[in-house]
Amino acid sequence: MKKLLVTGSSGLIGSEVCSYFSGKGWAIHGMDNNQRAVFFGPQGDTRWNQKRLEQDLAGFQHHEVDIRDRQGVLDLLKALKPDAVVHTAAQPSHDRAAAIPFDDFDTNAVGTLNMIEATRQACPEAPFAHMSTNKVYGDRPNTIQLKELATRWDYDDPDYEHGIPETYSIDQSKHSLFGASKVASDVVVQEYGRYFNMPTCCLRGGCLTGPNHSGVELHGFLSYLVKCNLIGKEYTIFGYKGKQVRDNIHSLDVARFIEAFIDAPRSGEVYNIGGGKANSCSILEAFKLAEQFSGKEQVYQYSEEARIGDHICYYSDLRKMRDHYPNWDISVSLEETVRQIVEAMQGRV
Repeated sequence: MKKLLVTGSSGLIGSEVCSYFSGKGWAIHGMDNNQRAVFFGPQGDTRWNQKRLEQDLAGFQHHEVDIRDRQGVLDLLKALKPDAVVHTAAQPSHDRAAAIPFDDFDTNAVGTLNMIEATRQACPEAPFAHMSTNKVYGDRPNTIQLKELATRWDYDDPDYEHGIPETYSIDQSKHSLFGASKVASDVVVQEYGRYFNMPTCCLRGGCLTGPNHSGVELHGFLSYLVKCNLIGKEYTIFGYKGKQVRDNIHSLDVARFIEAFIDAPRSGEVYNIGGGKANSCSILEAFKLAEQFSGKEQVYQYSEEARIGDHICYYSDLRKMRDHYPNWDISVSLEETVRQIVEAMQGRV
């Protein structure tokens, strides 16, 4: 039986990958120390998800290891020698990073180096999929000419009709400290692929979402928005008239792409993984979707001050992913994703 090691296994993408590959007959090893609760407080706690995996997945093994623990990581990799590694563990908030710069960099950059070097020493032939972020592009996408529509901003440049491609520059822009630490991890994983010829990919995620997300104000756009809607909490829009656009991809479709990569890996690859234009929405449009499925009116306030490094409009160009892996495509619509989040959240709030 093939073995899969998933870091951040109690998080949104990590837990989805665990469940998906367990269903495919893999032996699943999850690595998570609930650091999200440290970063975001009790509302970011993911122990409930860990317990769900332990109850639902046959043979699931949890490893309480911090990716910053270099020796602990190496010891685990050498003991397991997994057939593939999916690295989703991270400090995920660009707002939070400014308050905890060392914790952010040690987790995102050094933690990723610990993981990829341990993989090279223990099982260099194992495909290594790294969850990067679209924040590696910094605020450079904001320099693209935009047009203002009734409920959203959109690109007004035909070169970006399909969204942001992987060839887009990551230089000369404001990233936030989170974006900077993720750039470091992204480039490290690429380099191990190219320099050591290891099978690696960086998945530069847009808004990754789904019903098992522990969304908080600083991270987890759709999940947190729906939570506010259901409990009647005032949601704060930060700048851009609430018309800022994100593309949203269901965690299942992320897991499906990771499977495609593991089945036919490449070295040092980069993919912009998001929902694409079809699964994009503004905050104002997301309000309407949440209201449609919850039956409750969204309560919100508006702040003129935008978040540092925030994208006014961002959606991923999926053409490279579809070209390299033609059997993969988005399978869960934005509407269905929101419906699932509302249904799951109604059982938790």
